[in-house]
Amino acid sequence: MFIAMLLSVTLVVGTIFIHFEALRFTSTFLPLCGQSGRSRMFVVIAGIFLAHMVEISLYALGYFSLEQVASLGELGGAHDPTLMGYLYYSVVSFTSLGLGDIVPAGHLRVISGIEALNGLVLIGWSTSFTFLAMRRYWPIEIGGDGGS
Repeated sequence: MFIAMLLSVTLVVGTIFIHFEALRFTSTFLPLCGQSGRSRMFVVIAGIFLAHMVEISLYALGYFSLEQVASLGELGGAHDPTLMGYLYYSVVSFTSLGLGDIVPAGHLRVISGIEALNGLVLIGWSTSFTFLAMRRYWPIEIGGDGGS
């Protein structure tokens, strides 16, 4: 259980760091995107999406490591032990979708729950960042074109 908790803390800290740096980089890059609100919002959404994909991949690597390398748990059910299988399970956990076609056992149960909580927090952070960027870079004017 100690290894699962240590890996969980490492993954949470790692994903928070990735998310912070991705949002910081996006904020720094936005003024270079011209005056178009649309292009700036595209950069915001693309940056956030990329950050989430890296974070999901980090968790997928953690699942792979615990199952295939350390043998401290397994993913049962319809799990396909390939890169795509681990990414799929991580996306389902990160987004709190929880389809139920793959069932974690052993230490992977703890990490799955923590990933869902971590994903919820990071998605909320992304939503807040997007809202602030839209308020700043995409003013809606009466009779305007939406800030483009």
